[in-house]
Amino acid sequence: MRLSRRPLFALLAAPAVARAQSAPLRVIVPAPPGGSTDILARVVGERAGALLNQPVVVDNRGGAGGIIGTEAAARAAPDGNTVVLGHNQTHASNQWMARNLPYHVIESFTPVARLATVHHATVVPAGSRARDMAGLVAMGRNGGRVSYASSQAGSASHVIAETFVRRTGMDATHVPYRGGGPATQDTVAGVVDFYVSTWPGVVSLVREGRLRALSIGAAARLAEFPELPTAAEAGFPFMAVDAWFGLFAPRGTALPRVEQIAAAFLQALGEPAVAARAVAAGLNAAPLMPLEFGAFQQEEVARWREMATLTGIMMDS
Repeated sequence: MRLSRRPLFALLAAPAVARAQSAPLRVIVPAPPGGSTDILARVVGERAGALLNQPVVVDNRGGAGGIIGTEAAARAAPDGNTVVLGHNQTHASNQWMARNLPYHVIESFTPVARLATVHHATVVPAGSRARDMAGLVAMGRNGGRVSYASSQAGSASHVIAETFVRRTGMDATHVPYRGGGPATQDTVAGVVDFYVSTWPGVVSLVREGRLRALSIGAAARLAEFPELPTAAEAGFPFMAVDAWFGLFAPRGTALPRVEQIAAAFLQALGEPAVAARAVAAGLNAAPLMPLEFGAFQQEEVARWREMATLTGIMMDS
């Protein structure tokens, strides 16, 4: 069945499919509080709930590279009251990097809406000797040794950083964490030497001077940080890999309800007040309705299969 291409306001005005009217819409975030996924869910979810006339409750279920929360969503009743805010790991790369994955990234879900993309930035502690990317490489070569954080083993932060390490010949130790928040905290504290983070997860700390950004994987320099070079300008164009975030419902959720949720979240994302908060958090609005989002996901699953093969990274789940 093809999904409707009706305007957003028409989808929001359509009668809701049968569901428990008193139940909130649960948005499972397969990560701890503080990371990019959590920020996005909270920035957009409150206003989307008002548009749906239904409370939105964020349910953080981090761990195992997003598998714990994503599996919970896959097993949830397809009654239109549960969605998961997934991303390129939970709904693409995990298919190839996770052993014994308890769900299928495509077959277990119905795509609802892509909400946003974010750039990745390479950050170091404020007191680091590395003033630029070349300085960071020098720290890990010629007898030096560095460590780097990732939000999870097998995450985009891991894959991008490991590619950087291998292509520059650095001697580096990978330190995986249970989410972007803890990885960021230890980078600030100087426990690790660098972290390839999504920009929303570190932008406030860069502003405050608690982290130093060395490069960002954007096509052009950011207006707010004109001194920050792009990954390509720094000499590492292969590090310009964006993360993406989108809502998925358990397979079997009624399509009119899927479209209704998509319309609410995308309308909320497009409203000036919400959009301003998203931009301030480093998020790039990238709206796609269910049909287009499903096609995009298919392409991403194939893309991450190639990256998994290239790096050989596997998760222990």
